[in-house]
Formats: sequence, C-alpha cells, structure tokens
Amino acid sequence: MGSAVAVVTDSSSHLPPDLADRHDVTVVPLQLVIGGEVRDEDRAATAESARVLRERHRVTTSRPSPERFASVYRAAADAGATAVVSVHLSASMSGTVEAARLAATGSPVPVHVVDSGSIGMGLGFAVLSAASEARGGGTPAEVVAAARRRAALTRSLFYVDNLEHLRRGGRIGAAANLLGSALMVKPLLGISAGRIVPLEKVRTTSRALARLADLAVAEAADRPVDLGIQHLAAAARAETLAAALRTRIPNVVDVYVGEVGPVIGAHVGPGMMGVVVAPQL
Repeated sequence: MGSAVAVVTDSSSHLPPDLADRHDVTVVPLQLVIGGEVRDEDRAATAESARVLRERHRVTTSRPSPERFASVYRAAADAGATAVVSVHLSASMSGTVEAARLAATGSPVPVHVVDSGSIGMGLGFAVLSAASEARGGGTPAEVVAAARRRAALTRSLFYVDNLEHLRRGGRIGAAANLLGSALMVKPLLGISAGRIVPLEKVRTTSRALARLADLAVAEAADRPVDLGIQHLAAAARAETLAAALRTRIPNVVDVYVGEVGPVIGAHVGPGMMGVVVAPQL
C-alpha cells in the first residue's frame, strides 16, 4: 500500500492496468452477461463483446456485489490503509455507488464513497487525481476533494453510430428525443449531472467526428489539459483523432488512447468515439 489512504475504483474507469498499478489504485470489475455466461469485465472480454454486439446479440451488465467491495476494503485495511476513498461511475447510470456504500458500512476502516457523475476516462481522471493526492500524504477529505474537483472540471463528449444500444440499455436519458430521427443523423452526446445529454446531430460520420474534435478544442481552450480518446472497434479513427487534437490543442499534457471495455461497449455499440477533456488541477 503506497499511502495511508487507499484509492479504489471500478472497471468502467478504463485505466490501463499499468497506470492503475503505478498509482496504487485498486480496480473492482463490473460484470456482464454474454451468451448467458456471467463474466468480470476485463480486456479479454472486449473483443468478444464487440463481435456479439455487431451480430446484434444482447449483452447485459451489472454492478459489482457489495461483497466484492467489502473484500477489497478489508484487503486495503490489512495492507495498512487507515481509510479508503472509493470513486465510481455515475449513480444515475449504475448501482455501483450504492453497492460500495453498502459495503462501506461493514468496513474495518472508514470508506468515503465518491459519485464521480461520470464514466470512462471522465471517471479515470478523477481517480488519478485522488491517487496523486493520496500519494502526497493527503487526508481522506483532501483525497475526496481532489476527485470531486477533477470530476467537476472534466468534460466528456462522444459520438455513437446510432442510439439503439443506449435505448436498449436504458441509459439514453435526454437523448431519447433524438430517437425519431436516429436513422438519419449521427448524434453527438455529452455527460451532464451524471446523465447522458444530447449536444448536436449531424448527417454524416465524418462531420460528426470533425465536430467532436471542434468541441474538444473549444472545451480545452488554452488550459493545460489531459485528454482521453476512447473508442469501440474504431482504433484507426481514434489514433487519427488523437493526432489531430495533439496538434490543435496548445497545452496538452497527457493523452490516453484506448478501447472502452465491454460494459460501456454494451451501451454505446461499435463505432463509438469519445473525447474526455480534463483540465489539470
């Protein structure tokens, strides 16, 4: 254990394993059901879930159990932590925060559960800020505050080929008003107050990706920012977008490019492209 305050998150943060290890972050996997089989979310499941979604089979997802969180909190205490800060995806999108809070009531050390109001690297950057504060000797309150500040500053923007996966998974939120024209438009979406909201609708994929880049550049402005470029089964597009944003945004610090896991993938579908703009604290 690298500090007195242990930092825990869930797999929807999509932190690369080496990055999570380097920052002493424990990642609790969410679960998914593919072909009737319940599996932990991991990288091995990503390619399979993308194939299943392309073939129009249903993939369902679920939160980790409170028992899973309880085990992690006990392990942190056994390793010497005097408190845990557990930072998770939006409670409006998942019961993960609720499961963590249930587990916290029986923890041998105090557990502070943070609803990031986000998902993917929008959550991931908040976790990294919490971990940095913890490694620097921050108190539990300071670690919680670092996570909340970064989450509040961070903007998540994304494009989906269509809204069907979000509709089937019940995560469509205010973007439901685009459904009537979903076959004729390419929706650009964002996350606000923990929920998916519509931003714009355009006619072609190329125009959608161009607008995604424009919105990210405007959001970054001249601030020092970290970027997360996320995709599902669209690696070449993601690298092209990352290269363009490195050129267009003057004060980029770190850029993380990666494929979302199957839990997010089940709700956005293949072709999804996202940009997370996270100003530095």
